[in-house]
Amino acid sequence: MRLTRENTAIVLDSTSDFVDARDRHANMRLVPLYVLFDGEALRDHVDITPEGFYERLAAAKTLPTTSQPTPADFLATYEELAAAGFDRIWSLHLTSKLSGTFESAQRAAAQLGDDRVRVVDTETASLSVAMLAEAIDRRLGDGTTDEEVADLVERFKRSNRVVFTVATLEYLQKGGRIGKAQALAGSLLNVKPILTVEDGVVVPLGRVRGRQKALEEFAKLFVAETEDGDGLGLHIAIAHANAPEWIDVITDMAHRVRPKATLDLVQPLGAVVGTHAGPGAVGFFWFQD
Repeated sequence: MRLTRENTAIVLDSTSDFVDARDRHANMRLVPLYVLFDGEALRDHVDITPEGFYERLAAAKTLPTTSQPTPADFLATYEELAAAGFDRIWSLHLTSKLSGTFESAQRAAAQLGDDRVRVVDTETASLSVAMLAEAIDRRLGDGTTDEEVADLVERFKRSNRVVFTVATLEYLQKGGRIGKAQALAGSLLNVKPILTVEDGVVVPLGRVRGRQKALEEFAKLFVAETEDGDGLGLHIAIAHANAPEWIDVITDMAHRVRPKATLDLVQPLGAVVGTHAGPGAVGFFWFQD
């Protein structure tokens, strides 16, 4: 089957932080995870905006928790897309090592029962997943196949990159996403951990002191792992947790060291990712497509 934008849909979960996916692409849908404040379940990017989340987080006496979508949540979206005439659905999700979201999507695909859905554990998070969706969409624009998309997914898993830093490791540690010893090591005054996602888990790359040193570390990794030039398809994205002051400095850095890079997305981290990263976090993403 030749896959096009007319017959192929892309489903993401809300940890992709691609909140305007459907506005940009008629064949994309976003299935929300849940953030729970004192037992009140709110749909990420639907019932609570990033801005509203960080305001509420600042006033909260206890940290919120998060929950994956149910198989029924995914099934409703798959059935809507099938009814709309989409013959193939590529469903792209947060690393299964951090969430059960991928498993919920798999169960929903099995319940649909017609082999229409291809569920992907992207082994990454946030705008990395959105960048994979954009890469698939570029191929749909020219026409592609399941085999070509599957090859793209595997290459993406090997070569995409996110580096990020957080204002404090408290949120990652309390959410069980990073070890307690590493959280303590990051609590020194103005020390910023440099982190990434490898094989689906958060791992530390080092620690620096201050925002400028963090930016220099981002630049060093970006240059070491990418090429610049016409036709080389270097795509970048930036996500932040109520820290817009990072946007211009990362954008300027990226275009200074890689002038041909295309900035695809700048988005706030939503409530679910923000629960674990904490306010002040920023992520820099790239993919050489």
